[in-house]
Amino acid sequence: MSDSILIKNIRAVDAKNDKVTDVFLKDGIIADIGKNLHTGADQVIDGTDLVLMPSIFDMHVHFRDPGQTHKEDILTGCAAALAGGVTGVLAMPNTKPPCDNPETIRYIIDKAKNTGVDVYPVGCITGGMSGNGLCEYEALKEAGCICISDDGRPVENAEMMRKALELSNENGLLVASHCEDLSIINGGIMNKGEVSEKLGVKGMDRASEDYITAREIILASSVNARIHICHVSTEGSAAIIRFAKSRGIKVTCETAPHYFQLTDELLFKRDADYRMNPPLRTSADVKAIIEAIKDGTIDCIITDHAPHAAEEKADFEKAPNGVVGLETSLAASLTALYHTGEITLKKIVELMCVNPRKILGLEIPAVQIGKTADLLIADINRKWTVEPEKLHSKSHNSVFKGMTLTGKPLVTISKGIIRYDER
Repeated sequence: MSDSILIKNIRAVDAKNDKVTDVFLKDGIIADIGKNLHTGADQVIDGTDLVLMPSIFDMHVHFRDPGQTHKEDILTGCAAALAGGVTGVLAMPNTKPPCDNPETIRYIIDKAKNTGVDVYPVGCITGGMSGNGLCEYEALKEAGCICISDDGRPVENAEMMRKALELSNENGLLVASHCEDLSIINGGIMNKGEVSEKLGVKGMDRASEDYITAREIILASSVNARIHICHVSTEGSAAIIRFAKSRGIKVTCETAPHYFQLTDELLFKRDADYRMNPPLRTSADVKAIIEAIKDGTIDCIITDHAPHAAEEKADFEKAPNGVVGLETSLAASLTALYHTGEITLKKIVELMCVNPRKILGLEIPAVQIGKTADLLIADINRKWTVEPEKLHSKSHNSVFKGMTLTGKPLVTISKGIIRYDER
């Protein structure tokens, strides 16, 4: 843990620049950038053939703490984040008890304090995520909350959701919505279609996601509030959001690597590690999600990191939904989007590092003098096979298990301190 670090001869990439240079870090900030720097640094890193970029901010994770710490806790979640080049997260509120009060928010912030990861707890929209009454948003904000959501379920009552959007606007909180109509889902466990029919299991109709996406956009527009649509997985949702943006509605959205890389055909394995919510869709949806990333409809790549213990995932039909993703998100995104020529490295930085922070009103990162030294060093050409048992998370339910990905974070620097180093 050095006071000053000199990174030599590295390809420094942010949303605007892409150049080979030296970068000098001192007292938690980027102190100098240029060729052939001589600084008498405490530590020198040879960056030849490596990439330096702002660290990732994952605005959708589940750390299961408090209440389900057999799956994950804040410390193991933060360790997994750092191993994936992530120094900031939004932690979803479906803990036990749910994150609907200032005490729980303060507990999470306090526990994460010395990890090197900025953990922002998301407050609930409704008390206990029950849909029965709105939380005290002012108190949640005072405790350190910057976003509210009932993630894991929608707010079923549309008028209650409209009121929440209205109040959140007054309090400067972002509302993030898990877009599913529970009556349409009705116990489905995977995408409704050819594969679910062949397997003889109940499917989740895409109308569920598309309908609530449209509803949230209409409600937000009616009160001129911001709405953030979580984990977009369907062609229909992407089209609805694209149209709303063209009309000037304040909508942003995210997707996860599995939605632009994998399809529901993986469910033929009858392995619950390939089940998450929303589910893997079809190749037409994968194509549509990639197009929505390319044209700017989708703002962010997140993981929806959702750890579950092996015994909970053992029964294909009864297992809870969710997959871990913090340690594979950069690799999966590089593999599916950058190495295929779909988008540039600058665009990857925009989607994973810049836009989430911009949406949340946090400092916009850049490899620039004076900026906070929240950075990651990656070998973007390194091929590696995902071995779940080697992940830092307590749970190993990875949808990318056994896959060979290209690109890996090697060093994660938080506020100028090396917090993870794989070298």
